[in-house]
Amino acid sequence: MTVEKGSRPLFVGVDGGGTGCRARIVDASGNILGQGLSGPATTRMGVDNAWASVLRAWQGAAEEAGLDPSDAPQVHAGVGIAGLSRAGSLEQLQILAHPFASVRFISDGAAACLGAHSGRDGAIVIAGTGSIGLAFIGGEEKRAGGYGFPISDEGSGADLGLTSIRLALRAFDGRRERTPLLSEVMARFDGEPARLIGWMDKATATDYATFAPLVLRHADQGDPAARQIVQAGAAHIDALVRRMVDYGAPLVTLLGGLAGPLEPWLSPDVRRRLKPPDGDAVSGAIILAQRP
Repeated sequence: MTVEKGSRPLFVGVDGGGTGCRARIVDASGNILGQGLSGPATTRMGVDNAWASVLRAWQGAAEEAGLDPSDAPQVHAGVGIAGLSRAGSLEQLQILAHPFASVRFISDGAAACLGAHSGRDGAIVIAGTGSIGLAFIGGEEKRAGGYGFPISDEGSGADLGLTSIRLALRAFDGRRERTPLLSEVMARFDGEPARLIGWMDKATATDYATFAPLVLRHADQGDPAARQIVQAGAAHIDALVRRMVDYGAPLVTLLGGLAGPLEPWLSPDVRRRLKPPDGDAVSGAIILAQRP
């Protein structure tokens, strides 16, 4: 679509996450003009680096839309960015020079919540590598959990993986019954706790989360240890959804890589509160950019 430059404002939404950054440019009617991608955009890598990734995604979208740098002043930007809760991150972003007509920042989770409910009251619970509950009620942001692995993020992929390793070590010691899941976990370390300990010294939440598909597969096959782990994880997700409802969220959207696999394990009352997302985090960032 050809952009009629200078005729009316444009909007760019950016979803900056720990694995990548996506940008989308739309016009006032919501028509998509261009999209762009770049690398991670999280404050963990430094505010300057995160902002550079945001700009690369914007530039990719602008190129696809047929825009050049001189057109940026007609563009209003909304940016969802990972790690925004880190002390001082928002303030550092707000003082950075930018080329846009305006720019607003929000956490990547909050952008996902806005997109999931088209800017209306509602909540999301994310069950991926980590976990968090987040709601917008009367324009006010509410949250629960999501303080980071291993102190938080219950019911996440990393949490399921960590629990599987803990139980595997107990089974190795004879402190609990060995099951196919727990045997397979130990087999990944050649049955040697010393190798597991060496792995643990460098393992990240993402590394622990690689065990979640294994846990879910064995749970579906009836493994008692796997079922115990998944049931406990689902109970944590249940609690996050119920907390969002307590905040006043009429409906909750379950997001993240574990959303589908965990949903059948959730309590019936929780499942009745769930709805599919209206849009994604980029849509939410665009909603932010369009607000007066």
